[in-house]
Amino acid sequence: MIRSQVLICGGTGCTSSGSVTLIEEFEKRIEENGLSEEVKIVQTGCFGLCALGPVVIVYPDGTFYSRVEKDDVAEIVSEHLLKGRTVDRLVYSDVDESVKEEALNVSLSDTTFYKSQKRVALRNCGVINPESIEEYIAMDGYAALGKALTEMTPEDVIQTIKDSGLRGRGGGGFPTGLKWSFTAAQPKGQKYVVCNADEGDPGAFMDRSVLEGDPHCLVEAMAICGYATGASEGYVYVRAEYPIAVARLQKAIDDAREYGLLGKDIFGSGFDFDLFIRLGAGAFVCGEETALMTSIEGNRGEPRPRPPYPAIKGLFGKPTTENNVETFANVPQIILKGAEFFNTMGTEKSKGTKVFALGGKITNTGLVEVPMGTTLREIVEVIGGGVPGGKKFKAAQTGGPSGGCIPASMLDIEIDYDNLVAQGAMMGSGGLIVMDETDCMVDIAKFFLDFTVDESCGKCTPCRIGTKRLYEILEKITSGNGTLEDLDEMEKLCYYIKENSLCGLGQTAPNPVLSTYQRFKDEYIAHVVDKKCPAGVCKDLLTITIEADKCKGCTLCSRVCPVGAIEGTVKNPHVIDPAKCIKCGACIEKCKFKAIVKK
Repeated sequence: MIRSQVLICGGTGCTSSGSVTLIEEFEKRIEENGLSEEVKIVQTGCFGLCALGPVVIVYPDGTFYSRVEKDDVAEIVSEHLLKGRTVDRLVYSDVDESVKEEALNVSLSDTTFYKSQKRVALRNCGVINPESIEEYIAMDGYAALGKALTEMTPEDVIQTIKDSGLRGRGGGGFPTGLKWSFTAAQPKGQKYVVCNADEGDPGAFMDRSVLEGDPHCLVEAMAICGYATGASEGYVYVRAEYPIAVARLQKAIDDAREYGLLGKDIFGSGFDFDLFIRLGAGAFVCGEETALMTSIEGNRGEPRPRPPYPAIKGLFGKPTTENNVETFANVPQIILKGAEFFNTMGTEKSKGTKVFALGGKITNTGLVEVPMGTTLREIVEVIGGGVPGGKKFKAAQTGGPSGGCIPASMLDIEIDYDNLVAQGAMMGSGGLIVMDETDCMVDIAKFFLDFTVDESCGKCTPCRIGTKRLYEILEKITSGNGTLEDLDEMEKLCYYIKENSLCGLGQTAPNPVLSTYQRFKDEYIAHVVDKKCPAGVCKDLLTITIEADKCKGCTLCSRVCPVGAIEGTVKNPHVIDPAKCIKCGACIEKCKFKAIVKK
């Protein structure tokens, strides 16, 4: 009889940190201690606290171990699983060290990281074995599909989604029920459901985590969508760089077919629906729905002019409904629990929850799901644990290359679709990159624009040529050759690209430039007028010097300099030759006396 379960994160983050090795070690130690019949090892999806991986949770007590290494396994098995004593040194505590003893044995749900969260799309991630259809069914899996097929008409399903207020989680926030109704209104015949799992934003890993941690929820939701819209076939377009997600999704599809939950006459209702995976090659533009469908068809992924919209003429020229992974992940719970379950969370125009991938200068890097309307301050300072190293929060970039920066002065903004758009940003798929005082906002804008230039499909001139010219202006500014006239030209070009590009990639590409220019104009002016980078990031605008009164002559800086630019003798102040210095910063990192500074 199983008395304990050891849940080990099998998401990409923890896998890269060695969780697979942990599983093997646990299995070995458990067998050695004669516990194989009493303890079960469960590989789960992402728990969310990626910064603390590999994560191990022992149930039924819920003890949460973080940063577990292979050498720690023997102690956990012998002490916790065999003798019932927690390994205190590995127990995660998010409280002050002075009261750490009182916080031992804290469960995951009791941590500050989780208290403000409400998990709907991520409800099963870190809870079940994603490769077990039985565990998914035990968590009410496929009950929503059964309810839809046996108790509801397609019109009922669409009305429930409309009443819930669910909006697309992939970018623009278009009402999901309304989108489904457009496809349903088309004449009977071949129709398709498409899931956009081509998550391409830098720093975004929300959809990947759902696919890795709860793939059956996507299978179930797409089948529900197929029933509601009259589609008999679905495609999941997922990037090939997500091997774990692809493997688990394929297993979920295969198991659902075996259980009669995909295929012919599902639940004896007469409804037929099947699902297939198509791999993308990592082109960012294929996140745009028409380019994605073009790629599924076997052609170069380029966007199509709209209208006609996909609901009328989509995949293979047939009516098609397209949503992203997170959007679909909410559907089973809405159908099962009713529209009110979802629409009582969030704000007036943005219902439910939103998943964010927290990254950048933040203590708790990871995955969070909060009700719409949660303030940026709560996400960054409470859930995220604030900016590490005593640095000050400067801005947060939401929406990736298509989004914008929210400055520190707006930390109390309530996060929802309309609030972000009103401030020149956007929700996007949910990437949230935190920046501190050491980040240069001009350089940040250049980073995102460089990504967009590289990812432009080249079909339309405003995007293909305009983003390149925009990048050249930013490069000119960060190299110290910019002028005030360049700033005016940059702003005009931004609006031209937005207004004339064919698809969403080009139309939103200038957002990082516009938002940083509007919120941090003083930094742009400093680069152009003073020829200085206030954050000390842009190499062409800074010099590295050694302050003689602080230098102890330890010679460490001269030993780490890769180009021999530092001269000096032992116990005497050293000097940097600016002609040789490549401004790599190696000397600054090694100096114990903080004698080397950027100016």
